[in-house]
Amino acid sequence: MSRPQNSAAHAPRPGAVVLISAVLVFEALALLGVAGWYVYNLFNSTPTSMGGAVFSLFLIVLVAVWLLVVGHFFFRGMRWTRAAALVWQLFMIVIAVPTLQGGVIVVGLVLLLPAAAVLLLLFTKPVIAWTSQTSGDAKTF
Repeated sequence: MSRPQNSAAHAPRPGAVVLISAVLVFEALALLGVAGWYVYNLFNSTPTSMGGAVFSLFLIVLVAVWLLVVGHFFFRGMRWTRAAALVWQLFMIVIAVPTLQGGVIVVGLVLLLPAAAVLLLLFTKPVIAWTSQTSGDAKTF
């Protein structure tokens, strides 16, 4: 993958792009923390299905790595990352709403507020312009 040639020459990176990238990386690191907690519990208790538990762990780590990739390439201005970030934030909201309804307010807000902020910022003009620059490289795979 090549680095976008003229992106820095045309416009400075918007602050919203930095914030969205930071939230995506933070969410990925939080998922890696969940994976570590999951491993700890696998060693300290007996799961009903070891295969299912290992597969769940694999999926958690895979999604965390994917979010790190999305955060990195969003920061660089790749076009495809907007859709990936949007879908992940919608998943976060789908998890946050029942969490809030279940009475776990702090966890629900920790899930909901960053997702809502990213969703709002994804559709601002500077973010769309940053991830849609077509001069030089097309900035897609």
